[in-house]
Amino acid sequence: MEYVTLNTGIQLPVIGSGTNTFGKVDHQYMGEINDDTSEILDAIALGYRHFDTAIMYRNERVVGKALKESGLDRKEFFITSKIPGEEQYYRDEQAVHEGVQQSLAALDTDYIDLYLIHHPWDNNDQIALVWRVLESYVEKGILKAIGVSNFSPEQLDALMKHSTIKPAINQIESHPGKWNQEWIDFCLNHHVVPEAWGPLTRVSDEAKHTLSMIGDYYGKTWAQVILRYQLDQGVVVIPKSHHHGRQKQNLELFDFELTPKDRETIATL
Repeated sequence: MEYVTLNTGIQLPVIGSGTNTFGKVDHQYMGEINDDTSEILDAIALGYRHFDTAIMYRNERVVGKALKESGLDRKEFFITSKIPGEEQYYRDEQAVHEGVQQSLAALDTDYIDLYLIHHPWDNNDQIALVWRVLESYVEKGILKAIGVSNFSPEQLDALMKHSTIKPAINQIESHPGKWNQEWIDFCLNHHVVPEAWGPLTRVSDEAKHTLSMIGDYYGKTWAQVILRYQLDQGVVVIPKSHHHGRQKQNLELFDFELTPKDRETIATL
């Protein structure tokens, strides 16, 4: 595994696993929680140590349960969760505290490695209030790093101007057809690590064909080519799969290197 060092000095594995349909009936996002930890435990056995969840996913407790069931020390894992950009979580400081405490209790942990504001909303003063509370948890060592998700360059810039601790991460949509390169470049230029959610989603058949042709040269799948390209751009990736073989493949990205020509082709998809 390779790592990137965040602005609070902690190291983040550059490949993680999304979890938004884990522990749910029929793997449906809005499915009933069934507390099935088998897929997370399978991922842990394969070598995953970085897992991404959120209050909105309703399955923080499933992630926490899996970590305990793994038998590994909590320090082996890097866990991300997120506080929703919804009024009940940002209406005042107490609401923010309750959100953080909700995550800690559900994950059954006394600290969270990375905690994000899940979505921005149209009130920079309220966002700054939430951020100040999150900063206080970093100062206490309860949140090891903090960041945002789905923030545009303008929204991220506004937050940075009203923060003591710069966001460590901006988790954004990035995949073929919507690389969001402008957002990625802004993050990198301001020393905020970009992280791609859904990096393997919404890939057209045409794009898959091109990516598969590139992958054939390296003995890799179209999905592995996408993930390698993202890593080459300085983007952390959190692909998600319910399939053992694909979970394994999503980790096998460090034994090949795309050529500049390949990267140019992929950038146009």
